[in-house]
Amino acid sequence: MAVLCYRNIMKKTIMISTPLNVKDIIKLRAGDRVLLTGTIYTARDMAHVRLVEAIMTKRRLPFSLAGQVIFYAGPTPAKQGSITGSIGPTTSYRMDKYTPILLRNGLKGMIGKGQRSQTVKDSIKKYKAVYFAAVGGVSALLARKVKQSEIIAYDDLGAEAVRKLYVEGFPLIVAGDTEGGDLYTNTMLNKDK
Repeated sequence: MAVLCYRNIMKKTIMISTPLNVKDIIKLRAGDRVLLTGTIYTARDMAHVRLVEAIMTKRRLPFSLAGQVIFYAGPTPAKQGSITGSIGPTTSYRMDKYTPILLRNGLKGMIGKGQRSQTVKDSIKKYKAVYFAAVGGVSALLARKVKQSEIIAYDDLGAEAVRKLYVEGFPLIVAGDTEGGDLYTNTMLNKDK
């Protein structure tokens, strides 16, 4: 198992908003700390299967992928008075076989944990996207950054339903960038940005 490289994590924090645009994405480098504000969507394995099936059969998606970010997560049920329960990242490689087609169709960001396949890394470079890592052990903290939550598709999947979240100051680290920088393999390009 790879160990995260923390060498560049102590840089200043970059504030970005969704929808993501290429101009902002190409400035990000592996190791950058980011606070993300805006709409993101949760989707795990089964939701990815359905999203890709919809694309392949030319059916309408539950949300436009253009400039959007998918968070590989399935929150726990919300306690009374809370917007969401704990929400932490799912291991990203489980979505690797679906990711290139989503990127080709406009997805610009992914949030998860762990390494990505070379095919996904190549697709991130090709389609000018970004892969963010969220820290897995702080799911209660991440939940406090969620200001709105609504199931928008595949509610039969329970915790794996697609949720539209509005987040403010959602703490992330760039794990994969448009230049091939990879936080998990210690490939940190343009270190002195």
